[in-house]
Amino acid sequence: MGRPKGGLNNKWTYEDRIKVVTRHIDEHISAAKLSQETGIPKGTINGWIDRFMRDGKEGLKNKKKTGNHFSALHTSKSLTEIERLQLEILKRDIEIARLKKEYQVKGVGVNKEFVTLKDKNSK
Repeated sequence: MGRPKGGLNNKWTYEDRIKVVTRHIDEHISAAKLSQETGIPKGTINGWIDRFMRDGKEGLKNKKKTGNHFSALHTSKSLTEIERLQLEILKRDIEIARLKKEYQVKGVGVNKEFVTLKDKNSK
């Protein structure tokens, strides 16, 4: 059951969610019956119903994903002093985490290579 490996996730519109939830509430149709009719998994429908009961119609809207705030910083030319220092700290934290996991990164971009340090003596 579920989607095939490598398949895309289904995305239902806000209107689809509203329609299914209002049918559940107004017509007293069970989530299982709605699932059979629409092909939407019962757990997904129950999640929509819970969010609707908790947050109203706002609960059924897609949330904007924020992403990584530091991803564009390294290419920005007009960094403030604080942003530049935050980026430097972040880079060092990443390097420390890599060293703790005993690997090192050589190269940049597409030519990046991960080298394990287990064979080397770190003392």
